[in-house]
Amino acid sequence: MNPKVKVAVVILNWNGKKLLEQYLPSVVKYSLGCDVIVADNGSTDDSIEFIKQNFFTVKVIKLDKNYGFTGGYNRALAMIDADYFVLLNDDVEVTKGWINPVIRLMQQDENIAICQPKLLSYNDKSRFEYAGAAGGYIDYLGYPFCAGRIFEHLEQDKGQYDTIREIFWATGAAMFVKSSVFKELGGLDERFFAHMEEIDFCWRAKNVGYKVMYCPESKVYHYGGGTLNKLSPRKTFLNFRNNLLLLYKNLPDKELKNVMRKRKYLDLLAAFMFRITSSKAEYNAVLEARKEFLAIKNDFNNDRNPNITTYPTQVYRRSLVINSKLFGKNTFNKIAKHIK
Repeated sequence: MNPKVKVAVVILNWNGKKLLEQYLPSVVKYSLGCDVIVADNGSTDDSIEFIKQNFFTVKVIKLDKNYGFTGGYNRALAMIDADYFVLLNDDVEVTKGWINPVIRLMQQDENIAICQPKLLSYNDKSRFEYAGAAGGYIDYLGYPFCAGRIFEHLEQDKGQYDTIREIFWATGAAMFVKSSVFKELGGLDERFFAHMEEIDFCWRAKNVGYKVMYCPESKVYHYGGGTLNKLSPRKTFLNFRNNLLLLYKNLPDKELKNVMRKRKYLDLLAAFMFRITSSKAEYNAVLEARKEFLAIKNDFNNDRNPNITTYPTQVYRRSLVINSKLFGKNTFNKIAKHIK
């Protein structure tokens, strides 16, 4: 990596002292030559004191309250001077040499704006991790998935996804982005607060001609669920509401009505399944998500781009729900030929 290239690794923290104790040492150790910055989202624990006492090279940006993932990063990155930002979760263990391959790849093509490393599970390092695995995609109905992870099915890493390739979205758990593009696109959409915001950001980038890439030479381990538990009504609410907002903002006009009609029935089916297999709270979260989406969707009318007439590349042109749940196609290689 060119030493003149400035890279800032930015960790957003909210009452995460225990996570910082466990994961920050690897970031400091293996990010030499980069600025390591912790942006504190109004924590009430002693996170900041812990950093100041134990990691003298780590810079701290203190925000006055919790602005969520989106608002926290937008405010912090506006204060940082760098060529590339690395948005890194506080529950990620990085490995030696994780920065250089990604920056090298991004510098090879000026249209590459966003990139992610290979994301493996901290708890089972032979398997891909849910939040990003080997790069993100969506189907035409907006269901996100990854190479190495389809719904809850996680593949073992056997080198099957060790090729650099273009993807649809990069995980917010470890996302490299050109600072100039981050600013050009207006950062993350703060109305999302948390969840799906990185998919929205990548979709907007692709709509104006940028590429999103996966770099398997770089490898990190993600614990996952460090802020919200995996089974959480709040998380369910945000995922369903934000997924609908994602579609409403970014779908081409000719696809919107058809997709939204199908999603209505699929969301109601998901709510019913939560009710009989999980809990009433998860069921209610899905219904509340749809209710809030309908209440606020008109606020997003001005975000829709009338010049977008088709999906971007790297979209699965069939139904992920049908092919995974009914036909058992739970590995990426079984559906990859229909990604265009």
